Amino acid sequence: MASMTDEDYMRLALDEACAAAEEGEVPIGAVVVCDGEVVARAHNRRETDRDPSAHAEFSAMCAAARALDRWRLTGCTVYVTLEPCLMCAGLMVNARIDRCVYGAADPKGGALGTLFDVSHDERLNHEFEVTSGVLADTCADELRRFFRARRAKWGGQGGTGVARHMSPAANAAEQRAVH
Repeated sequence: MASMTDEDYMRLALDEACAAAEEGEVPIGAVVVCDGEVVARAHNRRETDRDPSAHAEFSAMCAAARALDRWRLTGCTVYVTLEPCLMCAGLMVNARIDRCVYGAADPKGGALGTLFDVSHDERLNHEFEVTSGVLADTCADELRRFFRARRAKWGGQGGTGVARHMSPAANAAEQRAVH
């Protein structure tokens, strides 16, 4: 069997993003791969769990650590549909991942090259490889679809009317995803 590509793994992360959307969560998904095998997958659950750390990639890395029975995720690649924030990029440093592959860039909060670059900060004790833009349009479209549907549900075209009905996290994610 042929080995899977970055695009194949990103499609698995997109499946997780779709699961998040079905739960009413901002559609961000992640998978962690070690030695060519998916060892963990997760999607955004901040609203459901009422947990500010329940980002897709954060949850997937925690699940991978449990599955591999080690906190060091050396040898692992994290695939995530949206560029990680500072918290998640920081966990990647601390978990010692080898690589992160993300889809859509996040110009308002991305910490792997767009707004910050935690992956190659010489002041930190670990660096890792980053591949950006894998299925970027598809990842961004998933976010846009979610927010378009959310606006339609609330009868607005964006702005303050819809914002009253969306969580601050959802508002921020929409602004990051569409700009």
